[in-house]
Amino acid sequence: MYCLDREQWQNYVGKFAVEHFLPVSSHPEQQTDYDNLVYACVSCNLTKAQGHVPDPTQVLLAGTVVVHDDGRMEARTKEAAKLIDKLLLNSEECRAFRRRWISIIRLAQEHSRELYRELMGYPADLPDLSRLRPPGGNSRPQGIEQSHGARRQRGELPEIY
Repeated sequence: MYCLDREQWQNYVGKFAVEHFLPVSSHPEQQTDYDNLVYACVSCNLTKAQGHVPDPTQVLLAGTVVVHDDGRMEARTKEAAKLIDKLLLNSEECRAFRRRWISIIRLAQEHSRELYRELMGYPADLPDLSRLRPPGGNSRPQGIEQSHGARRQRGELPEIY
């Protein structure tokens, strides 16, 4: 979510988890609030720690951030810049990671459509949210039908994102 890493690019369990962008330590009432949850890699989660950052679902959008070929993230808003700085998303390590994946994705796009779909598509194991029972109940049952898993079952999910 934050650094643009994807599950399909990793080969081990535990790299990603649900993260509270407003920390539970200072916002315990939002621990199970759907709008406070994002999917993040462990590195970003640990870097953020208990810090406060702007809502990434609002500030890390196509119009607010540009990723350059050198791996650098350019913020086009004050909020996006704050999030990029706080999470060290333009560190040399992060830029090198993005540079490498930009090159790999371009090669796959040019030479192997199947590999490109695998790298840029949705994970094969999207959850069936209709089967899950969150503590305290589902505060957004209408969202189940718009989930990626349900959209895939209906054949409505795009091949890549």
